[in-house]
Amino acid sequence: MPVSFLVAALILLTFWLDKPQKRAQEPLEPYPYYSDIVTFENTTAKIKLAGTLTLPSRKGNFPVVILISGSGPQNRDEEMLGHKPFLVISDYLTRKGIAVLRFDDRGCGKSTGDFMTATSEDFAADVSSAIDYLKTRKEINKEKIGLAGHSEGGIIAPMIASVSEDVRFMVLLAAPAIQLRKMMMIQNELIARAFGVPENEIVTLNTINSDIYEMVTLSDNTAKLKADLTRYTDDERVKNVPVQLLPPGMSRKQYIDAQIATLSSRWAQYLLKYDPAVALEKVKCPVLALNGAKDLQVTSKDNLPAIQNALIKGGNKKVAVKEFPRLNHLFQECETGSPAEYRLIEQTFSPEALSEMSDWILEQVN
Repeated sequence: MPVSFLVAALILLTFWLDKPQKRAQEPLEPYPYYSDIVTFENTTAKIKLAGTLTLPSRKGNFPVVILISGSGPQNRDEEMLGHKPFLVISDYLTRKGIAVLRFDDRGCGKSTGDFMTATSEDFAADVSSAIDYLKTRKEINKEKIGLAGHSEGGIIAPMIASVSEDVRFMVLLAAPAIQLRKMMMIQNELIARAFGVPENEIVTLNTINSDIYEMVTLSDNTAKLKADLTRYTDDERVKNVPVQLLPPGMSRKQYIDAQIATLSSRWAQYLLKYDPAVALEKVKCPVLALNGAKDLQVTSKDNLPAIQNALIKGGNKKVAVKEFPRLNHLFQECETGSPAEYRLIEQTFSPEALSEMSDWILEQVN
């Protein structure tokens, strides 16, 4: 069965979660800036979204960045595996004079709505509602609103920037830019190899993944797709999921059932049919794209050139791209890039990447 970026980054890793840890990079109160708990509405979806707006001070008129989380239900800190990357990013940028809005995904934390029935397009609508809210705040410079999306958030950000004149700059953090089906095939193979799956079993997994992704891509009926996936998983090849891919305490049947539920969801069906390059070609604002060379989930060698090529094809000449040699998908300095390392690494987010991001944003807004 396939290891999608949801499964690899969330199902596998969630089962390794232990007690919350205090990380060295997490800021301690009192903060040298103003932090405001906020709510705003997506009136079309009839939901309320809750978040935190950090401002360099109570008074002033500041540029702002909206942080957009990656795959899976995320709170405003994008909290996972004992890390809170969005808390670290917002703290760093706010200390540099940039306001930051981060918010709980719909159906998560204190936000209302149903996460499990939503697609990337729905999440984009939530971010658009965040833009509308920020335009009502006197502390925010309405001419200097930007987006920063991580992983799937890097797909969502261009959806909005390609159609909204309110978005004046965009930061893409480990953002997919090739067709999602192709990206997931690459991801599956790399992660399986990192988990020690033998090469002959990886070949079998590749065949299975390709078959299943084609089923999802061609489907226009969720009930039929779920039935087809269930039937396909009766194959002995699928039943013999490599033990290395099984989260602790999860049986092969539970793992396969979780995969079927994920792949038959509206979210997966939308993404597997989506081509990120289409929106990127329409983005006209300045863009900074960052990725780690050891990212096994969204490979920099495949996606950074694709981001640059799509933007340039659309006539955007305000493009900056940078690869960090030692960083993984979460922008941690690492050894191998394997998801197994994420929780074990003390660092939450590379200081070098934070500096690159803040310096570039300040160049755009000053």
